Amino acid sequence: MRIVVTGGAGFIGSHFVRQVIGGAYPGLAGAEVTVLDKFTYAGLRANLAAVADSARLTVVAGDVCDPHLVRRVLTGADLVVHLAAESHVDRSIEGAAEFVRTNVLGTQTLLEAAARAEVARFVQVSTDEVYGSIEQGSWDEAQPVRPSSPYSASKAAGDLLALAYHRTHGLPVCVTRCSNNYGPNQYPEKLIPLFVGNLLEGRTVPLYGDGGQVRDWLHVADHCRALALVAEQGRPGEVYNIGGGTELTNRQLAGRLLELCGADESLIEPVADRKGHDRRYSVDSTKISEQLGYAPRVPFEQGLARTVRWYAEHRDWWTAQR
Repeated sequence: MRIVVTGGAGFIGSHFVRQVIGGAYPGLAGAEVTVLDKFTYAGLRANLAAVADSARLTVVAGDVCDPHLVRRVLTGADLVVHLAAESHVDRSIEGAAEFVRTNVLGTQTLLEAAARAEVARFVQVSTDEVYGSIEQGSWDEAQPVRPSSPYSASKAAGDLLALAYHRTHGLPVCVTRCSNNYGPNQYPEKLIPLFVGNLLEGRTVPLYGDGGQVRDWLHVADHCRALALVAEQGRPGEVYNIGGGTELTNRQLAGRLLELCGADESLIEPVADRKGHDRRYSVDSTKISEQLGYAPRVPFEQGLARTVRWYAEHRDWWTAQR
């Protein structure tokens, strides 16, 4: 089997690649992996260092919007796991053009090449943010998308294109929508590594608005295991929500990080709320649980403590990204 992982040098992609090469997923055992990554600010070769010498890994530096390169890379591929994306909401508010280019045009370029190459499975990795905010309950996969930010709108567009390629061309596409990820190697602009890095250096952490925004947290190991299940057993044309099962307000999360870093609340700095900030995300993971047997395995408190410890022990990694 040959797997192409776009964005495979990023936070989630590199974890997935390392696990595949390491034999963590029986259904993908022995697979050859090709990473296609543009190596922008968040794609780092260092994230693949642990498997860089594997004869089963090929790394291609390139853009998912380049149709000639994409056709070449996807020729002979059995599975595409599409993780390449612009993903930081604040950056999308400041300038949406690159998000539309990568998340929409790049996805369409990959889908077209996958259809021509008759790829056996295409996994479009998306986000719970496409559903928008929900005050109570949880979104299931039948809910319409109602994105609030340019980032989530561009991801929703990519999802719809993927499902359209399934309906029009018969491309065996599955779409996954996950909740907020955390874990080692996450780029320092995201909430947990940003807060941990600042706290470890005795600096303040910015908390949007009243800090009451609610997010569900999912360890990257659980997310990648779910992606492997969808790649192996997912039904073409289906959407699968992937939740972590731990909902916290941003203020509650900040409190846990303060405690783990040995800091106090004086380091919390309230800042003006983000434009169009969704109040709460929550996805119902019943479908992937019942159909594919997924359940999160990493207890949040344990996973968060391990994550903080990783950043404390790898200062050189995250200080180099600032």
